[in-house]
Amino acid sequence: MENYVVPVSSKVKAKRKAKKTISIIYIAIIIMLLYLPVMFIVLESFNSSIIGYEFGGFTTKWYQAMFTQKGFKDAVTVTFTITLLSTAISTIFGTFFAIGINSLSNKRRQSIIMLNNIPVLNADIVSAIFLFIIFQTVGALFGREHPLGYTTLLLSHIFFSLPYVVLSVLPKLREIDENLFDAAQDLGCTPFKALIKVIIPAIAGGIFSGAVLAFTMSIDDFTISYFVSGADIENLSIWINNIRTVRFGKLQIASSFYTIFTLIMFAILIVYNVLNSKRLAKKKVK
Repeated sequence: MENYVVPVSSKVKAKRKAKKTISIIYIAIIIMLLYLPVMFIVLESFNSSIIGYEFGGFTTKWYQAMFTQKGFKDAVTVTFTITLLSTAISTIFGTFFAIGINSLSNKRRQSIIMLNNIPVLNADIVSAIFLFIIFQTVGALFGREHPLGYTTLLLSHIFFSLPYVVLSVLPKLREIDENLFDAAQDLGCTPFKALIKVIIPAIAGGIFSGAVLAFTMSIDDFTISYFVSGADIENLSIWINNIRTVRFGKLQIASSFYTIFTLIMFAILIVYNVLNSKRLAKKKVK
């Protein structure tokens, strides 16, 4: 018996084509909205004009000015030290916190997760005021008139980064076999060794995702940092906010830095994706 192909009407073809066209336009708009700010920053970093909305020609002088601009190098140093330290600390503590949460009963687990989500759902200004009051109160108890500084900035970044690590690690913990930890101990591993050698590698993807989230949340934070940093400490977001005007070319200097930083992050993501693809390909071969 011959196969009979049902002919597709011209109206159906037209509808499919229209849907496909709308989908392409929609995706193009989303991509444009996502990357237009990045493109503007890159363009601004090569703008010879000190007026942000005017393009005066192509130049690379702002990249050279980065290294001589007063306060810029200090702001970058503070930004990266705070970001790297808070990311490392929140990733370590957040991972073990998530493992602890996962071992609780369902009712207790849901209660702790709800508490963990409060800093995530809170508006930044609410968290900022809360942390400011806490630090001022603790400082007054210990007789410190000006308690805000590098330490309070670091603690604040850990405070709002840690919940994101927990939320990234928990789904990975639910994916692994519940008996994996016990099986490792039956094979001779101590509880700590089973945790490090078996559980941590199994949830490495979630840990990495949490670390990336913590890093991105920390490096561009302004609201909370502004309230808890004190007068003597500036990260890059605060430094840019304190410019107040673009007539001295500081906007272009900041744009130059973020252009370099964006390129570095893109390079890291490309390398990670390539390595991850090779790792998955090797697993399929095995």
